[in-house]
Amino acid sequence: MTAPTAQNTGPSRRLAKGGLIDRSQPLEFDFDGRPLSGVAGDTLASALLANGVTLVGRSFKYHRPRGILTAGSEEPNALVELRSGARREPNTRATMVELYDRLSATSQNRWPSLEHDALSINRLAAPLFGAGFYYKTFMWPAALWERLYEPLIRRAAGLGRAADHEDPDRYEKATAHCDLLVIGAGPAGLMAALTAARSGARVILADEDFRLGGRLLSDAPEVDGAPAPLWVDRVLGELASFPDVTVMPRTTVFGVYDGGTYGAVERVSDHRAEPLPWQPRQRLWRIVARRSLLAAGAIERPIVFGGNDRPGVMMAGAMRAYANRFAVAAAREAVAVFANNDSAWSAARDLSRLGVRVAAVIDVRERVDPALTAPLAAAGARLMLGSRVIATSGKRLSVVEVLTGGKRETLKVDGLAMSGGWSPTVNLTCHLGSRPVWNDALSAFLPGSLPPGMTVAGAANGRFGLAACLADGAASATAALADLGFAVPSAALPRADDDPAGLIPFWHVAESKGAAFVDHQNDVTAKDIAIAHREGFRAVEHLKRYTTLGMATDQGKTANLTGLAIMSALTGKDIPETGTTMFRPPYSPVAIGAFGGSHRGKAFRPTRLTPTHGWATEHGAVFVETGPWLRAQYFPRPGERDWLETVNREVTAVRTGVGLCDVSTLGKIDIQGPDAATLLERVYINGWSGLEVGKARYGVMLREDGMVMDDGTTARLGPTHFVMTTTTANAVKVFQHLEHALQVLWPELDARIASVSDQWAQIAVAGPKARETLARIVDAPFDLGNAAFPYMAAAELTVLGGLRARLFRLSFSGELAYEIAVPARQGDRLVRALMDAGAPFGITPYGTEALGVLRIEKGHAAGNELNGQTTAHDLGLGRMMSGKKDFIGRVMSNRPGLRDPDRPALVGLRPLPPGARLRAGSHLIPVGQPTDAANDQGYLTSVAHSPTLGHAIGLALLAGGPRRIGERLRAVDPLRNEEVEVEVCNPVFVDPQGEKLRV
Repeated sequence: MTAPTAQNTGPSRRLAKGGLIDRSQPLEFDFDGRPLSGVAGDTLASALLANGVTLVGRSFKYHRPRGILTAGSEEPNALVELRSGARREPNTRATMVELYDRLSATSQNRWPSLEHDALSINRLAAPLFGAGFYYKTFMWPAALWERLYEPLIRRAAGLGRAADHEDPDRYEKATAHCDLLVIGAGPAGLMAALTAARSGARVILADEDFRLGGRLLSDAPEVDGAPAPLWVDRVLGELASFPDVTVMPRTTVFGVYDGGTYGAVERVSDHRAEPLPWQPRQRLWRIVARRSLLAAGAIERPIVFGGNDRPGVMMAGAMRAYANRFAVAAAREAVAVFANNDSAWSAARDLSRLGVRVAAVIDVRERVDPALTAPLAAAGARLMLGSRVIATSGKRLSVVEVLTGGKRETLKVDGLAMSGGWSPTVNLTCHLGSRPVWNDALSAFLPGSLPPGMTVAGAANGRFGLAACLADGAASATAALADLGFAVPSAALPRADDDPAGLIPFWHVAESKGAAFVDHQNDVTAKDIAIAHREGFRAVEHLKRYTTLGMATDQGKTANLTGLAIMSALTGKDIPETGTTMFRPPYSPVAIGAFGGSHRGKAFRPTRLTPTHGWATEHGAVFVETGPWLRAQYFPRPGERDWLETVNREVTAVRTGVGLCDVSTLGKIDIQGPDAATLLERVYINGWSGLEVGKARYGVMLREDGMVMDDGTTARLGPTHFVMTTTTANAVKVFQHLEHALQVLWPELDARIASVSDQWAQIAVAGPKARETLARIVDAPFDLGNAAFPYMAAAELTVLGGLRARLFRLSFSGELAYEIAVPARQGDRLVRALMDAGAPFGITPYGTEALGVLRIEKGHAAGNELNGQTTAHDLGLGRMMSGKKDFIGRVMSNRPGLRDPDRPALVGLRPLPPGARLRAGSHLIPVGQPTDAANDQGYLTSVAHSPTLGHAIGLALLAGGPRRIGERLRAVDPLRNEEVEVEVCNPVFVDPQGEKLRV
């Protein structure tokens, strides 16, 4: 990093007195490695100006030198990198950074230094870089786009650098409820919050600034005969006395959402180098408000003229704010003011009163109220009415060229305050789809139709006078609270005056010399808008995208209306007819970390442990991640050479004795209601209304396109009560599918669903000795006999002397098997009891590897086969599809292409010779045919070594599979350069008649 030269600093511009800063608390900071100092109450922007730093960044496209333009969140120029290392934060608006001790800031978008930026040479090629330049230039040859053009453009254009390491800070999310949310703590917002607080309502007052008061801090008016900051302090003190009032500084309400919900981000620790150990850096708030009152004020808009982006050119309201609030003179020698409205004269008056020499006030109007002109004339300012600025010069502003009385004159100044009027901050009113409405008298857009429950007050509603803002805030709050049934006590309004607010619409100096910028951050000029007009991109949406107007981090807060007005003049249409683009959340940039909150790393996807995890750990289990779960993969014993020997032992134990496996991770959905069976009829391919209480049934559900989504068993525990099981991987997807069915497809169904996956521990007990094992823990008089509790039976019962349980006679292994469920907290107790009960029979715990071998031996389709591309027919389940009812996916599943007998269908494969190894993913090629895509007839989906059969086996999806049983093929693994001859067989390798599971 190259430090700037001393040319980027000058003598202190701190005023000798005044301001709302604490001069007794000096703060040290650095900018581009150069040590500087400020005081408590400064922003980074005000501290830089106080140190004479006027060059703070480079523009996006042309790398033009840029200074501070505004004093708020609308700032397009002063984007810096804060901090370093893992905490480095790019594109931070210096105007919104609360100065703290040892703050470190770096300018961006420059190399090798801010003063001497190599890419500033782009300015020489500016005539070539107009609107649509990239679209027109980098079209040929197409092959060079990724290799040359895109890398060069990205290197030249980037905005800041993201941190190279994981963010070490913590972010939180929280929810708050209130009767009235007041957005903005200027005069209207403070008056609204105070009125609401006195009524006893629950109030939240949020403002993006670290000090509340809005323009009351910047314009230095009087309220009730005292300086406005004193009135602000009194109001905040009274608000603090109400228990149901929450005041939230440093909090930006960035979005409006359905149901009276608002998104806000609180910068809890951004005013510190590092958060305190117990604090997050930022907190994302979900605020649910019965009513809201938007008092977000207004944003001053610039005038477009030649050289209006030069360091030293600033908004008049910002220059006034730096002087009044921060005791900083934005210009060292002299200031000129260029405007079309009265508020700029008030700003000039304040600057002059504070000791800043105002050399001239340049107003496009021919006549201005003498009450405004007289104080400035008396102070020696030149009054240039009916005039306009046409150009500026100097690396930093030194000369302003003015067109006055038909002649051109130059003024030597180092500061130019411009003002094109004020635009109400209506952004949040548009977040639910409404558009603002044009007001000719104010030459501004005002709120149109409002989000439900929202009221707008103060400058955001076009009331620019102080007295008008105070009255509007109180009246709007009273109306909103009355609508909620609150009695609002009457109170006298504070005394205040309204500054003059006259203006004439004026947007662009047609006689400008040099580049005249509309969007300062994206380097969009008036010429670019003219090009867009000439080339047919006149609709506001096309204008925005063709020129990138308003697409920067400031979202065009100072640029959109001016660009729209210029296009309006070019088309000959008025501004309402030209239209405006929509405002969308967020209002200002929000860190991704705030949206993520604590959901990162393991907190983003925490490892879920089965109820028997502690027991499995004691028994030496090796664990594997299966989706979000950590499951026992196998249980090695001393002396076993490898995992395969362990798995073979576990499989053999289930086939010959008894084994147990924790299957709690299966999705479990409780379905209840008079229409529960109807819901199942519509989501499953087979029938359910006739299922008896105390029985379970295997079911398959399809997506709308006819492909299998999931399979599982559902048991009927009562006439209107079912419990569905899903695969572990699809538990959430199936639940969402059922919710969609109930809420969107058939909202008339009287049925409710709840995910109970975490509420029940479920253990499979399988093998010839399973019944005898369970008999030792099931409470009398429950009968486990085959006649009393046959295959696919289900029951609620008690075990272990009164423990509530559910028992299902289901088999994933093909053996006599049961699944027993108890409340999750009892899972550890259950598994230990089962191990004790099964000890005489050599009970063996088995994991997911043995479970996979058992299901492949039995030919059960699982995740590898339910891949989103298979139908029920492909999996050999076509006969389950009912022809007597409708269900999701029925129509699409009957398309000829999905019923084609040559589609890949499920088959079994055995290697030839038997000792050969099979590889999952191997492609199936006819014997004697070349190994190429034309001869590819399917692939192996699942393979395993079967200890029951003594050789490898596999499941596959083979074209025309069922009719090809007995055929020989080659299983080719091109990645490993292996192949083995295989024989197509029935996918059910063990007990194909299903006799063992019914004994």
